[in-house]
Amino acid sequence: MLIVMKPQATEEDIRRVCEKIQAMGYRPHPMPGAERTAIGITGNRGPLEPAEFESLPNVAEAIPVSKPYKLVSREVKAENSVILVGAGEDAVAIGGRELAIIAGPCAVESREQAFAAAEAVRRAGARMFRGGAFKPRTSPYSFQGLGEEGLKILAEVRERYGLAIVTETVDSESCDLAEKYADVLQVGARNMQNFSLLKRVGRSKKPVLLKRGMSATLEEFLMAAEYILSEGNYNVILCERGVRTFADHTRNTLDLSVIPGVKDLSHLPIIADPSHGTGRRDKVTPLARAAVAVGADGLIVEVHPQPDRALSDGFQSLFPEQFEELMAEVSAIAGVVGRTVSTGSTAPDWETARTASNPTDRQAGPPASRPTVRSSP
Repeated sequence: MLIVMKPQATEEDIRRVCEKIQAMGYRPHPMPGAERTAIGITGNRGPLEPAEFESLPNVAEAIPVSKPYKLVSREVKAENSVILVGAGEDAVAIGGRELAIIAGPCAVESREQAFAAAEAVRRAGARMFRGGAFKPRTSPYSFQGLGEEGLKILAEVRERYGLAIVTETVDSESCDLAEKYADVLQVGARNMQNFSLLKRVGRSKKPVLLKRGMSATLEEFLMAAEYILSEGNYNVILCERGVRTFADHTRNTLDLSVIPGVKDLSHLPIIADPSHGTGRRDKVTPLARAAVAVGADGLIVEVHPQPDRALSDGFQSLFPEQFEELMAEVSAIAGVVGRTVSTGSTAPDWETARTASNPTDRQAGPPASRPTVRSSP
């Protein structure tokens, strides 16, 4: 059930409704909107009587929610949720007019590799950095990540380049560590229905990036997000990363239709992962353009300074110059669909500080032939 408050409802009115819900043995979920607050109820096993709540001060109405996913539904919250990553002027908003661009290597392999990737993606305009410290792999003999050492390197990347950090968590132990170092906790496709992990990140105060499972339906995807919200963490970003089909010309099939599908049913933002969605370096940029065109709130892209030597997913990782081209093309398309790409300062403070403290550490900038990336008008 959804309790909709009147526009003039006070904090005391909202608190009174929440106390009533708790007294009944259920859990209240207040969700402030642009004009009024809605309060979702979870924990009830059957329908509730609207009159129980409609008699309370400044309650407009009590509405049954028909969807099995209650808190992620637009029935509970009509406005788009905007998830803030970071704080102050450096905060990145995901779900608003600006597209959020997350880029970096599949895995943190070394400090040098992570720093080289971070400088490249920051120079191209990305404001968030992806990198795995814990890597669930198909083979137990494949590179599994550097663990906490990798998280410490990611924290250094944030400090030096001003990039918010997105990293994957695979269990409660890795989640405890990732919370200390990262800005966003990622739940990967293999763990989309790891319900104990979903509940764990649902108790976190960090935003969660939830990737769609490899064979998950739209309803299963939204129900996985519901697990997180039901634990009290409403800062969830959905990610379409491709599903398995009969196609053999790509690693997965990037299901672009799920993006407007999510927009119809849920208030949560959704981004696209064209790297995993195709598994082919030459397909990443075309699918990134398409994802923006159909309404994605951002992209997460794999970029490696030396993809041919990557310890994981090198075949789908872009070279830095290819990522610059992607940023330029995505910026152009964003303008057509009424969005922008925020690329930050054209003379980043991190670059000035770096070269001032260590002039010999200067690296050559992109060649003049590469496109200059600016925010779309």
